Amino acid sequence: MRLLLDTHIWLWYLLADNRLSGELKSLIADPTTELWLSPISIWETIILAEKRRISLQPNTSEWINLSLQNLETREALLNYEIAILSRKIALSHQDPADRFIAATAVFYKLTLATVDQNLTVLPWLPTIS
Repeated sequence: MRLLLDTHIWLWYLLADNRLSGELKSLIADPTTELWLSPISIWETIILAEKRRISLQPNTSEWINLSLQNLETREALLNYEIAILSRKIALSHQDPADRFIAATAVFYKLTLATVDQNLTVLPWLPTIS
């Protein structure tokens, strides 16, 4: 399976958060699963830390770098097509991170791992919770 991790799923897995389903824990840990991560998730993580909604030790940058080493992911590079697609897709809200992540999943033909109900209800977006 080719899986794009939504920001909260990436964080929950790395922080061993009990909100992550057993199915997703198993899929993420499975060596046959191809894991992808958007740079938008890094950006969102930094914002969450800046707003003190999460605490990452020893500091945000080091935590991110260590996490990227500890959980092997492919970088889902942003490009012009994803930027255009992010504005064309039908979402009920304007959250830029959700738009970029959903467009990235579509562009790279990935299943999005998310529990965000704004995304899981979309019939055109393959998701797993």
